[in-house]
Amino acid sequence: MEKYLNIDFRHAMPFIDENGLTKIQKEINKARSILDNKSGEGNEYLGWLDLPIDYDKDEFEKILTAAKKIRKQSRILVVVGIGGSYLGAKAAIEFLKPYFQKRKNFEVIFAGQNLSSTYLKELLDYLEDKDFSINVISKSGTTTEPAIAFRVLKEAIENKYGFEEAKERIYATTDKSQGALRKLADKNGYETFIVPDNVGGRYSVLTAVGLLPIAAAGINIRNMIKGARTARSFYRKKSIIQNDVHMYVAIRNLLYRNDKSVEMLINYEPRLNYFAEWWKQLFGESEGKDHKGLFVGSASFTTDLHSLGQYIQDGERIMFETILNISKPESNLIIKSDELDLDGLNYLTGKTVDYVNSQALKGTILAHKDGGVPGIVINIPEVSAYSFGYLAYFFELACGISGYMLEVNPFNQPGVEAYKKNMFALLGKPGYEQLRKDLQKKE
Repeated sequence: MEKYLNIDFRHAMPFIDENGLTKIQKEINKARSILDNKSGEGNEYLGWLDLPIDYDKDEFEKILTAAKKIRKQSRILVVVGIGGSYLGAKAAIEFLKPYFQKRKNFEVIFAGQNLSSTYLKELLDYLEDKDFSINVISKSGTTTEPAIAFRVLKEAIENKYGFEEAKERIYATTDKSQGALRKLADKNGYETFIVPDNVGGRYSVLTAVGLLPIAAAGINIRNMIKGARTARSFYRKKSIIQNDVHMYVAIRNLLYRNDKSVEMLINYEPRLNYFAEWWKQLFGESEGKDHKGLFVGSASFTTDLHSLGQYIQDGERIMFETILNISKPESNLIIKSDELDLDGLNYLTGKTVDYVNSQALKGTILAHKDGGVPGIVINIPEVSAYSFGYLAYFFELACGISGYMLEVNPFNQPGVEAYKKNMFALLGKPGYEQLRKDLQKKE
């Protein structure tokens, strides 16, 4: 089986002790064994590990059927969710759909990922004269942001179509047996899909959570699963030298121990912007515990070289870069000669825009390396559903192993609850009276 992702570690190697790779192999082996044997903390959430071969085939077919129905009955699907309930689908759709779609094309729009009243009101106005359906995604049905959005959108769709037709346009992805959304879906007769008990939100892109919106967008989810399945099979060897997932985990952890506390995910193609958002949740929520873990950020080059570039080159030496590079562009343009050449670009005549972009990538890596910023380049062969599934599984596996190496539970998120408790208290939610008093004393 040949490599699908071609990963270049050369620009990171000078920043680590060569003996470090040999020493860290034992830690990699231990962490991988904990993951594979499902013997560590959070092991009840390891369903994603074998998901590419153990997914529910019946529900998968049900997803495909529902996606066709949604595209037939509507021009817009509004996906209501936050965190892992929307980022995976948003990342896949942004990665795989054209930048500028024709007006008549099917749209997938997201709601419930913020608390902006302006966003929600403008969405309602936009939907007013358009046929739409809703996919509400929440295991509990009580997460504040999507719950508010769904309450508003549910009223809008029922007012537009009446209750009987509206219920045929609402699809609920939720717990199989309990929770507020499950009760409402059963009561109103919504078609439902399952959030698996053994897959946490940030690892759920290849479940119904991500696959229904992705399929509704017209993307081939069979190929996406196939890509993840191939990655699962390919990254079985434990040797760092023979397994790029293990090499990536080893290098990022060695750099972390060498005072590189920030990992930046860099892209040179804007369609990867939301993949970076998904990646940041994956690693940020999984590793950021017990005052440990890399801070994960992202940037889109060359755009952000004109803003963050100065700091990356000359600021504190606290970061390294993981660069996503799409090897084969979907489209290309040849730069033509201009008679006046006032912009001084005639030296590029006959070259392609992608060639310029690729040289910018090479030049930037070398400049940052000289400036003390290590770089790892992940070359993605093409933009495809297969690539997305493969890349998503690559990072999920790396994250699970890396979390266990840090000796944290990579599958919980206790820190997320802190802001929620304070918000509930300040909003006057029953049961939070004492906390509200305590917070008022601090203000």
